[in-house]
Formats: sequence, structure tokens, C-alpha cells
Amino acid sequence: MIRVRARLGDGRTSIEVAGHEEHAVDGRVCAAITAITQTALLGLEQYALQFPDLVSVEITQE
Repeated sequence: MIRVRARLGDGRTSIEVAGHEEHAVDGRVCAAITAITQTALLGLEQYALQFPDLVSVEITQE
């Protein structure tokens, strides 16, 4: 199961995506969640490059 946890409050938003699906045909659900998440991160990163005085994006790998 893929779990998405979003927390909102005090001008903050955090999103955590964890898990893996193993039952859907060809892993389409997992691929879709990954694509949506990575697209959002890459979009935010590009926006931060355009407006470095206003937006900071830090992506780390664990």
C-alpha cells in the first residue's frame, strides 16, 4: 500500500509518500504516484531557480 500523508498549518505544508503497491496491473498505481510527486518537486525546483530571492527548495536523498 502507498501512503500519502499531508500536514497543513501555520503557513506550512508537508507531504510524505511511502510504500509500494504490489497488486495493480503492471505497477501503474505506483508509477502514477511517483510521476505526480516527482513532477511537483521538479516544478518547485524550477520555480525556485527563477525566483531565488523568494523561493528555496531543498531536496535531499536518504
